[in-house]
Amino acid sequence: MKKLIAIVVLSLLLSGNAYAKKNKNTWDYPLLDYRGWVIKGSENHYKFQSNLREDKDVLKEFKNNKNTGIISYLLFENDKIVIDESDIPAEVQGDKIIDGLLPSHSMGKSLVSYVTGHAICEGYIDSVNVKLNDWPLIRDTLYEDAVLLDLLNMKGGDQKWVGERRNVGSDNRIKGEKKEENVNVIGLMKVMMNYLRGTEKSKLIYNYSALTTNVIMNYVKHKAGDDWDKLLHKVFNEHVKVKNNVQFQKSRRFGHFVSARYSFYADRYDYLRIAKTMMDDWHNDTCAGKYLKTIYENRVQKKDKVKEPHSVGIYTKSYGGQFHFDIFGIENTRKIIGMDGFAGQQILIDLDNRRIIVVSSLYKNYNWKKIVYSVIKKDN
Repeated sequence: MKKLIAIVVLSLLLSGNAYAKKNKNTWDYPLLDYRGWVIKGSENHYKFQSNLREDKDVLKEFKNNKNTGIISYLLFENDKIVIDESDIPAEVQGDKIIDGLLPSHSMGKSLVSYVTGHAICEGYIDSVNVKLNDWPLIRDTLYEDAVLLDLLNMKGGDQKWVGERRNVGSDNRIKGEKKEENVNVIGLMKVMMNYLRGTEKSKLIYNYSALTTNVIMNYVKHKAGDDWDKLLHKVFNEHVKVKNNVQFQKSRRFGHFVSARYSFYADRYDYLRIAKTMMDDWHNDTCAGKYLKTIYENRVQKKDKVKEPHSVGIYTKSYGGQFHFDIFGIENTRKIIGMDGFAGQQILIDLDNRRIIVVSSLYKNYNWKKIVYSVIKKDN
């Protein structure tokens, strides 16, 4: 009996990333303390049209959102916003929500990939098949000579040190670090110098990790050089045409090195603008669209078995270029791009039906199966 109880408790602990406890503090690191690169909104931003309807299942989640945690829900189809519900608090953890900016959490990993695609399109990086052997920061570490595509697919050979394969309850912890630190906060240079110098890569297997994404992001920053801000402006101001300022955060400074990290902030409609632009890229076969198709064609199998549907990150069978693909139950009939963030942040882009769902939440207790999965699964 004791063994059975232990197994049940362990299962509940391991499911903590997907089901944040009610009222648990799940906001991101302080926005102003770690503010890094702010991209200004465009005066020529995309203006949405609406044909709104009420949905009883969505309204039920908002009516009880002190328990469900949901604060924003957008459904876009037939080139219009058809469901638009929000209840965004004025502040969280005592910090004011500035200009409606909401954290992406790990959805930011996908946005790093999108920036990487644009970096290739702009000529800063040759292709997804380049080796990262021209970057002194990762010399004499397990990431030296890594292929960009492998990192985009979370196959860094880093599972002895970081990520879900280490089973430490978080994708941002690293072997040997202090409990109060994580790879997002301490920055990439400190990770390389204090933890990974002299390490060698292991077998290349799928291992979901925050560090892997930050390696990609800072490699792109390294290759763009003085044009880093220009590249971000090109992506979000000129290409996406966000309406309001958006931003990526930084980590703690280490010496003269400022480490970028995937933590991203935007308002609810600009998240939808980003998703719509990706969908348009795919269908218009732009350079960024070709990049998205390349990473889709080179996606890899996840290690996870089929689980209860409660987030696109869990309920998908493959991963490619920092995106989740092949939702169970739809994988053979539909191409859907999935972005997933801690505490219930979700973006799903149905490329075939041109449908987009964007959800923001404070903690993940809303009925994902009812208001996300069942909606994205239905045919037009």
